Amino acid sequence: MTTPGVSEDGAPSAAATRPDEEAQPTPTPRPLPRILAVANQKGGVGKTTTSVNLGAALAELGYRVLVIDLDPQGNATTGLGIDARNFELSMYDVIMRDSSLEDCIEPTSLKNLFVAPATIDLAGAEIELVPAFSRELKLRRALEPVIDDFEYVLIDCPPSLGLITVNALAAAHEVLVPIQCEYYALEGLSQLTRNVHLVASNLNPRLEVSTIVLTMYDARTKLADQVAAEVRQHFGNKVCRNVIPRSVRLSEAPSFGQPITAFDPMSRGAIAYRELAKEVSGGTP
Repeated sequence: MTTPGVSEDGAPSAAATRPDEEAQPTPTPRPLPRILAVANQKGGVGKTTTSVNLGAALAELGYRVLVIDLDPQGNATTGLGIDARNFELSMYDVIMRDSSLEDCIEPTSLKNLFVAPATIDLAGAEIELVPAFSRELKLRRALEPVIDDFEYVLIDCPPSLGLITVNALAAAHEVLVPIQCEYYALEGLSQLTRNVHLVASNLNPRLEVSTIVLTMYDARTKLADQVAAEVRQHFGNKVCRNVIPRSVRLSEAPSFGQPITAFDPMSRGAIAYRELAKEVSGGTP
C-alpha cells in the first residue's frame, strides 16, 4: 500500500509537488482573520523567508497582512525594507513595556503588507519575561485591539522554544512549520509538537499544527525526494502540495530589503510562494 502522493519507489509523485486540483479535495477555507505562528526550533529552515514571502504573496492576492517579527535578529524586519533607525517602537516595547501594537506597526513598500519590527533588544526579553505577570499572554493581549484590521497575521518565531515562542503560540490560531528537505529534517519536530500540545492544553485550546511547508527543495537530489516522502507519510494532508525550491534569488532578496515577489517576480521562488499563498488561503479574498 502506498502513501497518497508518493509513488511505488517512495518518491513524491507529480501531485505531491505541484498543485493538482484532482489530487486531493480542496480544504475548507478557514475563517478570517487567521493568525499563524511560523515556527520550527531548528534554525536555517526558512522560517523568516516563508514569513516574508508568503506574507508578500498573500498581500498580492489582496489580503491585508501583518508580519510580526519576534526574532531578535530582526531578519523579517530588514527583509521587508524597514531600517532599525527609522522606527521608534519595536516588538520589545510591545511585549515588555505594554506599548500599543498599533503604534509599532510599520507599512512596507508593498500594498496591504505591514510589519511589526524587531530589534536585538528582544534577545533580553526571554530573561526579562520570567518574573512578568501573565507572561505567556502578552502578545495575545497586544493583538486583540488590531486583529480586525488584518486578514492574515504571520508571526516569525525565533529558533528556540523559549517564552517568546510560547507568546507566539499562545496568540496564534495555527502553527505553520517550514521543514527543509535535508537529512535532519524531522529532528526537533517531536519537541515542537509536544510544545504545541502543551500550549493548546494550558493556554490556547484552538492551537493546532495546520500547515507544513517543504523548503529548500532540490529536485536534482534523491535525498530531497526521500525527505519529502517521509514528511508526507508522517503528516499527510497537512503538508502543502507546493514546495519551495532551493534558489539563489530567494537568498539574495533580503539584502535588497524586498520579498522575492518584488525583487524578482518571475523567479522560481516568487512563483512557488505565489502558488503556496493560493494553497494556504484558498485563493483571492
